[in-house]
Amino acid sequence: MKLQDKKILLCISGGIAAYKINFLIRDFIKKGAEVQVLMTPSAEQFVSKLTLSTLSKNPVYSDFYSENGTWNNHVELALWTDVMVMAPCTANTLAKMVHGMCDNLVLATYMSAKCPVFVAPAMDLDMYQHPSTKQNLELAEDFGHHIIPAEDGELASGLSGVGRMAEPETISQIIEEFFNVNKSLEGKTVLITAGPTYEAIDPVRFIGNHSSGKMGFSIAEEAANRGAKVILISGPSSEQTSHHNIEIHRITSAKEMFAKVFKYYENVDIAIASAAVADYAPKEIAKEKIKKNDDSLTIELVKNPDILKTMGERKTKQFLVGFALETQNEEENAKGKLQKKNLDMIILNSLRDEGAGFKGSTNKIKIITESSVTEFPLKSKLEVAKDILNFVEEQISK
Repeated sequence: MKLQDKKILLCISGGIAAYKINFLIRDFIKKGAEVQVLMTPSAEQFVSKLTLSTLSKNPVYSDFYSENGTWNNHVELALWTDVMVMAPCTANTLAKMVHGMCDNLVLATYMSAKCPVFVAPAMDLDMYQHPSTKQNLELAEDFGHHIIPAEDGELASGLSGVGRMAEPETISQIIEEFFNVNKSLEGKTVLITAGPTYEAIDPVRFIGNHSSGKMGFSIAEEAANRGAKVILISGPSSEQTSHHNIEIHRITSAKEMFAKVFKYYENVDIAIASAAVADYAPKEIAKEKIKKNDDSLTIELVKNPDILKTMGERKTKQFLVGFALETQNEEENAKGKLQKKNLDMIILNSLRDEGAGFKGSTNKIKIITESSVTEFPLKSKLEVAKDILNFVEEQISK
């Protein structure tokens, strides 16, 4: 289990987002962690001690003394834990943390802690945007705390915006990564393109392909797990990511992808172009839906900008990885693409291999460089992503 024997001190403040903590505790326990819950007095208005105690398998404390008169030693609690998670962290608790106010058990324990502290703020959007909150979050970061940013969505006030606490699975993932992940790409910026592009014919029709974006998103998740800052530029895809290290940009056409890639390309360390970019686009886009009047329809196509070739031409320090999806003369065509586009490495997929190619959850690849061809068996795309990044790391370390 991924959090086996890790000790987590979960501190709950008095906000409506506290109702989500039941799911977070359950997830921590499933992953093998030992969880101790503390609450501010106001948090008791939102969640039940009995529920939290049942889920965590430990008594829950909200005061310095238990009902039987036993002292709940905040120093021992602080020294016991491997990590402290403040979730939800209200504007009030955050302000007290960074300005040294200590008027409850949670804050006394926090001020005694020597472990890493994770802060998951939760409040209404205007409170979250208030200059004092922004300043307090910056102070918390200056203290070395890890901020788990609030998310955009519907709020308890009925408004919609940024301020809701990160989802329990997001918080759990971040804590899990902190303990388990090999940070081999920490300090690196990785640009990844994913999915198809859609080239409009008229307001309702387009030229596209069957790419789902699964491979690119898998690579992005794995790179982020290894500590990289990831810039993910995706064409139309149903794939989602909530990883805090991934900055995602959604585009539609090849021209939009071109513009977005070269907004960031100059400053990245590694670029992996897994997107299936349309080679051609209609020369003219009809302003109204084309009516079915004739037995045939002719559309003049023009070449799209070659994103990968331009990346190769503009390459300075970047380690550049391309993809080749082939149906015949696979290796020969892939090696030609490697040279013509000035790539450091190319990933070859063959549509003739069962389980490889678009839409599926598996892939079978060959990795080709100037001096080698390495073949891998059929694997899940998550495992393929690991193989690709392992190979990239070996190459850049030479």
